[in-house]
Amino acid sequence: MRGSQFTQLVAVLDQLRSPGGCPWDAQQTHQSLVEYLIEEAYESVEAIDANDSEAMCEELGDLLLQVVFHARISQEEPGGWDIDAVIDGITQKLIRRHPHVFVDGSVETENQVHDLAEVELNWHQRKAKEKSRNSVTEGIPEALPALMRAEKLISRSKSVSAPDPAYLVQTDQLIEGLSTEEQLGDYLFALVSSANSQGLDSEAAVRKAVLRRMQLIQSHE
Repeated sequence: MRGSQFTQLVAVLDQLRSPGGCPWDAQQTHQSLVEYLIEEAYESVEAIDANDSEAMCEELGDLLLQVVFHARISQEEPGGWDIDAVIDGITQKLIRRHPHVFVDGSVETENQVHDLAEVELNWHQRKAKEKSRNSVTEGIPEALPALMRAEKLISRSKSVSAPDPAYLVQTDQLIEGLSTEEQLGDYLFALVSSANSQGLDSEAAVRKAVLRRMQLIQSHE
């Protein structure tokens, strides 16, 4: 049965954190593990980008370890949660946010047909309702890299009609002829290079642009 090895991972980490286990594992905290969580996430992305199946399997295992590790630490705290709570939480969330697939916790006999845009919109609407958010801009992590944060904001704000600055009206013409991610990547790299030669910080520029866009979206919600 798939997933049967998961209990062994939980048991191994329990032993490492218990008396007589590993001193290094025993002294770790949520805070001390943050750097490893980030590192393993980026190494997983690197393996995916390289289309290296074996590396993906290994790196995703390292990333899974971080999830189990944090759950084990919390389990030791008064009123803390354990790995079962983590799994149940994400399972119920997936069911709630896929009403086109699940009804009252069970799979529909005949799934309703929705296009991707509608599915994505429904997901964000249900997420906002669950978290009592008043704006589509709420909950976008500030620590995300600027481009990733911009992508997240664009994806969430498709339902909000906020005008673009005048100088962005001809954006489509600027990238006309770019039809692949490789071409777009080269174009963005050249743009960053040009900005750098003028002493401009591209990461900071995009980060500030996202903040300006957030303010504009909030004023039109």
